[in-house]
Amino acid sequence: MRLTILGGGGFRVPLVHRALLDDARRDAPGRCTELVLYDTDSTRARVIASVLAAQAAGVPGAPAVRIADDLDQALRGTDFVFSAIRVGGTAGRVMDERIPLSEGVLGQETVGAGGVLYGLRTVLVALDIAERVAAAAPDAWVINFTNPAGMVTEAMSAVLGDRVIGICDSPVGLVRRATRAVGADPDRVTFDYVGLNHLGWLRTLEMDGRDLLPGLLADEQALDSFEEGKLFGADWLRALGALPNEYLHYYYFRRETLRSVREAAKTRGEFLDQQQSGFFEEAAAAPHRSHELWERTRLQREVTYMAESRAASGGWQRDTCDLDGGGYDRVALTLMRAVAGDEGARLILNVHNGTTVPALAPEAVIETVCVVDAKGARPLPCAPLREDQLGLMLQLKAVERAAIQAAVHEDRDAALRALALHPLVDSPAVAARILARAQGTKPVATVG
Repeated sequence: MRLTILGGGGFRVPLVHRALLDDARRDAPGRCTELVLYDTDSTRARVIASVLAAQAAGVPGAPAVRIADDLDQALRGTDFVFSAIRVGGTAGRVMDERIPLSEGVLGQETVGAGGVLYGLRTVLVALDIAERVAAAAPDAWVINFTNPAGMVTEAMSAVLGDRVIGICDSPVGLVRRATRAVGADPDRVTFDYVGLNHLGWLRTLEMDGRDLLPGLLADEQALDSFEEGKLFGADWLRALGALPNEYLHYYYFRRETLRSVREAAKTRGEFLDQQQSGFFEEAAAAPHRSHELWERTRLQREVTYMAESRAASGGWQRDTCDLDGGGYDRVALTLMRAVAGDEGARLILNVHNGTTVPALAPEAVIETVCVVDAKGARPLPCAPLREDQLGLMLQLKAVERAAIQAAVHEDRDAALRALALHPLVDSPAVAARILARAQGTKPVATVG
């Protein structure tokens, strides 16, 4: 089986490769035998390839790794495409975060005005990729990692239909931590999770026909044992009656998080821009140390993840069991195996809504529990959403669809609507200023 990664010079690619090596060690049926990397930055691709070579040393049956020279070459003959691009690079993220902050509103990578700006810059590139996949590899499945994942997946689905599926590691991390907190067997739990990408809720956690979530919400000590419990606090979680995705902290605690972000010496984008630039420079100069340098940089990245939100909720360190960096890579490979092997796996994915949430259009992409087999991913029925949950979903879906319209049709009114209607942007005048500044400082678009 051949797997192609677009954005193959991305820092987190070795995590996917690490999961592929686990399959090789087990001689798993249908495992990946060839991994193709494509990136517009050839230096980054070579550095990542050197990290992968070090990881694969001594592993029998490790997939062959090849760097493709052009996109069509990377796509031809592939079975699966992982799209993990960052249009504009980390420099683009820095602008996405700093421009809104200069107007006093949150500028996070996928949330708030920053997420809208990132989407406006990314959608057309993602659509071009979708069209190239449809032409060069019409039978391939596209697994979209590219943020904002829900928006980008919905845009690509206009070309690829159900053959593009979006993934994220936040929901599976939430389920894993909640399951650990109640002492349940992760292989026996089922759950109800629904929302949009970076905007969802875990609403049941069942084992042997019994919902364990009410007991968890009533147990303050258990809630304080994992990240989301500490992030949101027992009182608020009990009031919600659900466990929110960690990114909802930006909505529920907007003032506290904004204050923390503005007080930080660097934005997350600035930190990652400097960190990754340093890593790639060092690793290019000393390829024999690339894996050691990558592992050191990866751990620092994980330790500092969502640092401002943790500071806004009292200040605490991440648990060591959450620092291995795994998550989205496991979801992606489980999805790939389920499609290739017709397994009927259950995963939380970004897919067409269908009739799952009746208030949303069938073609709208939502994030929910799906069954995955050779036909792809299909959302399972879920309980009705509460009004507060549905209200946020409807508003954010309107933002996403306006951003797609703006990018596709170069529609300034739609772009202004996408920014101004976002609940974390409180003024059309502010939205107009953010849009004007962003349009005057466009970074170079890249696939990688």
